[in-house]
Amino acid sequence: MSIKEGQAVPQVTFPTRQGDQWVNVSTDELFKNKTVIVFSLPGAFTPTCSSSHLPRYNELFPVFKEHGVDSILCVSVNDTFVMNAWKADQEADNITFIPDGNGEFTDGMGMLVEKNDLGFGKRSWRYSMLVKDGIVEKIFSEPNEPGDPFKVSDADTMLKYIAPEYQVQESITVFTKPGCPFCAKAKQALIDKGLQYEEVVLGKDATTVSLRAVSGRSTVPQVFIGGKHIGGSEELEAYLG
Repeated sequence: MSIKEGQAVPQVTFPTRQGDQWVNVSTDELFKNKTVIVFSLPGAFTPTCSSSHLPRYNELFPVFKEHGVDSILCVSVNDTFVMNAWKADQEADNITFIPDGNGEFTDGMGMLVEKNDLGFGKRSWRYSMLVKDGIVEKIFSEPNEPGDPFKVSDADTMLKYIAPEYQVQESITVFTKPGCPFCAKAKQALIDKGLQYEEVVLGKDATTVSLRAVSGRSTVPQVFIGGKHIGGSEELEAYLG
């Protein structure tokens, strides 16, 4: 039986590793008196989960928080060590990673599926839901199609449900290098406008070759907004008006 809208989430205790200690976390701790988004996926470190599903929820957390969401949980049928390593790899500090290693929560949701063809065993179907005080208000479950469909459990679909009038900011990326005063100027201009951005640091996150390949330039900063190359700090200033 699948949990339906209007029903309570399964009562489960998750063994988690926090530092060098084992800490049991209950569903009551996660959901009681809170508004929570849950998104569940087939596995940590898998392509769609790492490239799209998780990063967008992490990016939009401040927006969800503005609209009354207390926390966002990422659930996967993986052990706590794998989930902790994935969180560190993704630098997803806005997300609470829940290791459903035994599949109890996922089974209770009616979302446990066989992934034997991939060598995964039993894993979670991809879905998202909005939970208020432990009661499921809305579920977005991916269609029953072959493969790993990713059409409705994404962060933008959830945001449209929670705040249909909200206009999502275009994604902004700034290529920088340490000690660059023009980079600091560009970042401050974005901050002054209340715009969120991702920083790509040359020598750490990318190389000058990468920068030249995507922008045709080798100087920093280089700013991209909504997939469009804006340019350096002066060009960004002119763009922002």
